[in-house]
Amino acid sequence: IMFAEVSLPISSFQTFTYSIPKELKKVLFVGSRVKVPFGRRKINGIVVSFIKESSFNGELKSIIDIDDATPVLSNELWKLINWISHYYITPIALAYNTVLPFALLNNHSPRQTWFVKYVDGNDIHKNNNLKKLSPKQHYIFNVIKKASPKYLKVSILKRMSSNPISICKALEAKGFVNLKKSSQNPITSTNSFKPIKKNILYNEEQLKVIKSLNNSIISKKYSPNLLHGVTGSGKTEVFIEIIKTVKKIGKCSIVLIPEISLTSQIAGRFREVFGDDMALWHSQLSKSQRAKTWQDINDGTCKIVIGARSSIFSPIKNLGLIIVDEEQDSSYKQDSPSPRYHARDVAIMRAKIEKCTVVLSSATPSLETFYNYKLKKYNYLKLSKRYGNAIYPKVHVVDLIDESKETGKFNIIISGLLQGKIEKRLNDDEQVLLIQNRRGFSPTVKCSDCGHIFMCLSCKTPLTFHKYDNNFKCHICGFISNKKLDSCKECLSQNFSYMGTGTQKVEELIQKTFPNARVARLDHDISKRNSPTIKVLQDFQDGEIDILLGTQMIAKGLDFPEIPLVGIINADLGLHIPDFRSSEKTFQLIYQAAGRSGRGKKRGEVVIQTYEKENLVINSASKLNLKKYYDSMLTDRYTLNYPPFSWISKIEFLGLNAKSVSSLSNRIRNNFFGIYKGLEILGPAPCFKEKINNKYRFQIILKSSKKYDSNSEKLHSFISKNFIEQKNRLIGSNKIHIHIDPISMI
Repeated sequence: IMFAEVSLPISSFQTFTYSIPKELKKVLFVGSRVKVPFGRRKINGIVVSFIKESSFNGELKSIIDIDDATPVLSNELWKLINWISHYYITPIALAYNTVLPFALLNNHSPRQTWFVKYVDGNDIHKNNNLKKLSPKQHYIFNVIKKASPKYLKVSILKRMSSNPISICKALEAKGFVNLKKSSQNPITSTNSFKPIKKNILYNEEQLKVIKSLNNSIISKKYSPNLLHGVTGSGKTEVFIEIIKTVKKIGKCSIVLIPEISLTSQIAGRFREVFGDDMALWHSQLSKSQRAKTWQDINDGTCKIVIGARSSIFSPIKNLGLIIVDEEQDSSYKQDSPSPRYHARDVAIMRAKIEKCTVVLSSATPSLETFYNYKLKKYNYLKLSKRYGNAIYPKVHVVDLIDESKETGKFNIIISGLLQGKIEKRLNDDEQVLLIQNRRGFSPTVKCSDCGHIFMCLSCKTPLTFHKYDNNFKCHICGFISNKKLDSCKECLSQNFSYMGTGTQKVEELIQKTFPNARVARLDHDISKRNSPTIKVLQDFQDGEIDILLGTQMIAKGLDFPEIPLVGIINADLGLHIPDFRSSEKTFQLIYQAAGRSGRGKKRGEVVIQTYEKENLVINSASKLNLKKYYDSMLTDRYTLNYPPFSWISKIEFLGLNAKSVSSLSNRIRNNFFGIYKGLEILGPAPCFKEKINNKYRFQIILKSSKKYDSNSEKLHSFISKNFIEQKNRLIGSNKIHIHIDPISMI
């Protein structure tokens, strides 16, 4: 072996040849992370192969160093990286960097935190003496004693003292407490609910599902399953039971959850059962927490990993089970950067490679997953009844057009029916959940005199007014304008219309209408800070919040048994976005939101407010008629040759100049070669969101019929030939992004 082919974490598919220093020849292997010179920089790369001869005539640069003397990733994860690189058409080093970020194994010192614990054996005389000499120390001591036998984080005591560590040190000197300083375990910190205890008696359906999945797990073979359980059917308890089986046979589990808010609640439930045998993995972890958690998973300390989409790449050994909860959720798809993978599909492939059981779980499966079950590609498991004695909620549909005619009011936010039902529930000391899938105060602000709309100049989209921050935000590129809106820049008018309704506007109205109610809001603006999210959810579970208002993030997965009323403020949001999945997403949101109601002993109610009462989506969701809707959608998809009846790819062209981007997309389209039977080409055309962050966007949609392309190899070959192998194409400063199986077409 003379030379190594190294892939670098850049957008190029080209590998680079480096000579191997003598001292590294025996320790270098395929998959090694190495440091190499690249131009004037020194960067990390991945060894993808070895060659005996190089075709390069000049002097080759040499590998500087190797990061790992032994393989960091298992053979199974290395196979998964290669599959991701091939399927999502991305350079292998970028795929590797997604599975194991180069920065992850760098030394990050965990943050050290003070903990304090009560010492047994302090007599009453000694205690009384402390009370006389130092009442403050005595008060703090009693707080610590109540927490016994657990260690208490010293920072919690700041509510009672401005300098609690000095008091604790004084108490330690007197023998009352023990102090220690250690790194905080992410799972025992503020990233999860308090442990949730439940006494479970499984019903007949649950026992049947558990038996089937346990048999699959014990077989130690690849077994794909769709667990189709209605909302409130006890899917989480099924997860816990089958993970117990996985542990018994000495294997490990990965549980994927789409939202951080869901992660925190399910972590509380799992923590009660499995203790510190589990790890949490999501974007809110600090660098040191991520490094420590990764190491704990890699060395086998943690046998269960719970987290968002990147958890699928956990370096867990001896994998026996993967669960993808709420598998239909679009947040499992990574849109940027490359590789633009879908965690559900990666989970299926990892289960194949690891020869283990995978469970896709949902009350509203994606049409692709539902159709795969119809084709018998997945074992179908159903939970058709709610857990315990809970029954489906009663659903009321409010036609906002009729409401406007009857009341003479327009732009109604809370209908008379919903207001009356909220009032009744509050009078009965019961809780209410309200959903409005749009954040901010007003999504559009317009001059009432000249009609000028305040826009994000980088994205050609209206700026959303956020009243609590008193600023304007672009929800696409993140631009924030803090300028006070005194007058219209076009006509100098001071009359403005705040159009549309976001969660902040609903919250303001609710607080004015029900001034004595304890109201909390949970949306992306709140969830950016992890601890407040968990506190809001924990307070709601503990009954300290009367009305919880939020976006789609509180519409699924969360389990609060005592919610008798759910209100959907505007069910039509998102219904008419020009995307073939928009109606499917709207149906799933309404169905899931309705499922938050009536999970306890009382029958719940759902109020759905809409301007399109007879729309198939609204009608089917309000009647909780999943079969009728799915049958209709599958017929439409078949007619239009959309997934699940075709493979689909979006080729996105981006650049600073609209004419240049348009010209590039048209030139490439006109030079396509290798077009085959069953391939349908749409475009090029401007994207629905034509400009984002000062870049103009055009797209070409490729649809490959499964009738002629059963495994998508024809489509992949076509894309590779026209976009990867054509290295001589001139794209200038423009960029091309390849989206395989895109979730969004806008």
